Amino acid sequence: MPGLRIVAGDLGGLRLVAPDSARPTTDRVREAVFSALGDRAVDVNVLDLFAGSGAMAIEALSRGASRGVLVDRERSAMAAIRKNLVSTKLLTRARAVRKPVRGFLLANPPREAPFGLVCCDPPYDLSTVQLADTLGLLARPGWVAADATVVVERAAGGAPDLPSPWVSTWERTYGDTLVVIASAP
Repeated sequence: MPGLRIVAGDLGGLRLVAPDSARPTTDRVREAVFSALGDRAVDVNVLDLFAGSGAMAIEALSRGASRGVLVDRERSAMAAIRKNLVSTKLLTRARAVRKPVRGFLLANPPREAPFGLVCCDPPYDLSTVQLADTLGLLARPGWVAADATVVVERAAGGAPDLPSPWVSTWERTYGDTLVVIASAP
C-alpha cells in the first residue's frame, strides 16, 4: 500500500511495507485510535493479531509501548512484518510469529504476556462467532493485564459481539472501517 507510514512517536514518518493480501489500517485510523488510547499505549506490551504489515504494533512501539508480538499466518505478512521491524530497528523489542491466531492463543501465553494492549484486525470475512472466540481466548488467565485494552477493527456496519469480560468504551467508523476499543472492567 503506497503511503503507509508511522504516524507519530520516535519513529514517526518512517515508511512501512504491506503485503498485497493485507488491508492495512490507514494512517488516519491509526492516528485516531492512538489519540483515543492516550497513555494506555505507553509502557505496555502489545499483541498484534492478524498483524498484516504490523503497522498497529509498530505504531504502538513508536509511541512508547515496551515490547510487541505480531501474529499472522500468511507468509507474505511475515515477510512484510520482518522487513518493517528491520527498517524501524525494532527487532530487539518485537518479534513476529507465523501461526494461525487461534492456534497461537490456544498455546500457553508467550514470555511477553500479560499484554496491556491487543490489536485485532481480522479479515472482514471472519465471522462474528470466530471473532468472539478469539476475544474469549484472550480473556484466559495470563494473556492480558488486568487493565488491558483491545482494539478491534471490522467492516463498517458489522459491530462485533464482545464476549465477557470485554466492554466497548469507544466506537468510530472511518469509511469502510469500524474501530471498537474495549476494556475489561
